[in-house]
Amino acid sequence: MTLLYPSFLWLFIPIVLFFISQKQKNLLVVTHLLILALIVVTLSRPVIEEGLQESSIEAKDIIIAMDVSFSMKAKDIAPTRYDFAKETIDAFLASNTKDNIMLVAFTSNPLLLSPPTTDHVLISQALQSLRPEYILTKGTSLKKLFEKLSSMSHTDKTLILMTDGGEEISAKILAEQLQQSSLSLITLALGTTQGSTIEKEDGTLLKDKEQNLVISRINPMLEQLTSLLNGTYLTPSATAQATADALQSALDAHKKQNQEIKKMQYHYTELYQIPLFIALILFLVLHTRASRYLFILFAFLGIQLQASIWDAYYLHKAYNAYEVKDFNKTKKVLKQVDVPSLQSQFALANTYYRMQNYKKAIALYQSIHTTHAKIKQKLFYNIANAHAMLQAYDKAKLYYTKALQLGKDEDSLHNLKLVALLKQHKDAGLGISHPKSQNSDTSKSMSQESKEEKTQSHNEDQPSSGSGSGGESKEKKNNEEEKKRLKMDKEVQAQPLSSKVYELINEGYIRETQPW
Repeated sequence: MTLLYPSFLWLFIPIVLFFISQKQKNLLVVTHLLILALIVVTLSRPVIEEGLQESSIEAKDIIIAMDVSFSMKAKDIAPTRYDFAKETIDAFLASNTKDNIMLVAFTSNPLLLSPPTTDHVLISQALQSLRPEYILTKGTSLKKLFEKLSSMSHTDKTLILMTDGGEEISAKILAEQLQQSSLSLITLALGTTQGSTIEKEDGTLLKDKEQNLVISRINPMLEQLTSLLNGTYLTPSATAQATADALQSALDAHKKQNQEIKKMQYHYTELYQIPLFIALILFLVLHTRASRYLFILFAFLGIQLQASIWDAYYLHKAYNAYEVKDFNKTKKVLKQVDVPSLQSQFALANTYYRMQNYKKAIALYQSIHTTHAKIKQKLFYNIANAHAMLQAYDKAKLYYTKALQLGKDEDSLHNLKLVALLKQHKDAGLGISHPKSQNSDTSKSMSQESKEEKTQSHNEDQPSSGSGSGGESKEKKNNEEEKKRLKMDKEVQAQPLSSKVYELINEGYIRETQPW
């Protein structure tokens, strides 16, 4: 067991001090202090930690590329182009709480500041840790940025490009380069057509080799590039927040569908209900007349509540084991459930089915009683599947027919036709194949179906025997490719940024011919 918010335990100090200061420690005072202590424990969120688990969330994939070249110090957009870009990104992250976002900084070379993540606090911290004064390069290379993005795997992603220009290169060439990466483009042009001088660290203005003042203007090529890609071209609004809102509106207008993002999350079983419930019992015992009867009632309910909490924990643990096809562990955990329920019995029957103990599975399916037509149909369907696996085709036909009598079901109809054919082959002494069997979603779907008796929601439990080691190997390979995708450069260092990281940006400095 662990505490999610242990800082609340400091509240025990005034409780203990008050207890010590009391000369007469009567039962009433002690009980009230105990109630306060239980509330403190509740606030600290006691949980049983189950570790990291992969879960799927729906989110858009977004790449934010921010220009950090020397020209971004221009003040035609207050306070500077760079500071305005940072404020806009912070505002965008604050209003966009669920999308999967990657943050890239670039000058002559791109640098990954944050890999794709839904934890926007980490992205903001990575952005704040960047120090432009340590960046020596003054040029802006969209070509190298697009080359790096094209080398990564992208599917239905959006690039938000924040820059004031780029090298002198054809917009058509850049558009063709970006099209190869299947990215849609939203451009935030940070600059004005009038332009601005650029102030150096010592307060003087930047000059070229002929000692003429350097004026940095917005590159008109950006609008042409965005148009070629059918993207959205934006200019800064009055405030960073308004600009962030415009970016979000442009993002929504692109109508990119949410993708299923795999994310590692900590999972817990909450225990805060126990101390809170005990505190409630003590309070009612002290301040109600029928305290004797309430104590008996709440004691009984408390036992039931505790049993219910542990049963829910065991069910959750069993579902996790079922998903990874550890059926022996699933069976062992389900045996620990004190009060058998529809969910636990169905999950246990599915487990026996997956372990090819079809007779035991049939017995368990038949022991489940329900008045819900959809669940009963599913029971008949699974019983029929088990009989089919035992080559008891007459019984299988009977239960498929019962399932179809309760409503239309394509799988039952398909298997009914198949077992009829299999019976003919068996009678003729020919070889047989097997009907559709159960897949690994069966057990988890029953958690939803148990709620269906109240909510009428239904998640079909369709068996399938086609999930083998080949699929798992492919999934593992895809996961490895995904991990590689998160790294734009092998030498990327952990945040905060170190001097080594800035060397990645500054690489190629001496080859610049037009550094602003």
